Amino acid sequence: MKKLVAYITSALPDREFTVDLALAMKENGVDSIELGIPFSDPVADGPVIEEANVRALQNGFKIADTFYISEKIAKTVDTLWMGYFNPFYHKGMDYFLDEAKKLDVSGFIIPDLPYEEALTYRAMFDEKEIALIDFVAPTDSEERIKTIVKDSKKFIYLVAYTGITGSDKKEDVSPIVENIKKYTDTPVYIGFGVNEKTAKEKAAYCDGVIVGSAFVKILLSDLTSKEKIDKICELSGKIKDLINS
Repeated sequence: MKKLVAYITSALPDREFTVDLALAMKENGVDSIELGIPFSDPVADGPVIEEANVRALQNGFKIADTFYISEKIAKTVDTLWMGYFNPFYHKGMDYFLDEAKKLDVSGFIIPDLPYEEALTYRAMFDEKEIALIDFVAPTDSEERIKTIVKDSKKFIYLVAYTGITGSDKKEDVSPIVENIKKYTDTPVYIGFGVNEKTAKEKAAYCDGVIVGSAFVKILLSDLTSKEKIDKICELSGKIKDLINS
């Protein structure tokens, strides 16, 4: 069964809504929640998730909101924190890891933390038994892929194309997946540009998909809270069926 990881922005529009949404998504095909920590300069994300970050920050988002949401959901649905390096550096990686351990958060996704710099923190993550998710990009050579994936935990985040999230660009990822599988048994999940139109094709060579912008577009809409949850859950169930059909 191929897995579905869903990115949602913490506390958009508020933290209680995010709790309700995450738990509902768990019942509608989502295997893991990638709980986004809003940041003012989300360099890997496209305009949809960038707008969500801005709105959450304007609403007064605090890191404590992500902790609160995680406390409510992580024992029920596998939860990862996705954020940019600045907040982790500012407050201290040990601080975040201590909180994550207490809250049953299973992994961190930090897209602007290069592999070589991430090595500084590996022992800390291993000690807490929390995964620091590795990224593989289409531009990585086989030799670099071998280096990146050798100690990978939980899953490998395969970037579907060079660029930002939310685009509809296409690249043949089968050779990259083949190279990854030579050196690790860690599952490979593909992200960037995954939606109901592309999920089946993108998942063909991978063990799962990571979907963000398709859900966040609904979060940014003018629908009521209940309508947003219903529509997102309908979409998550549809994508889960598509990748396993």
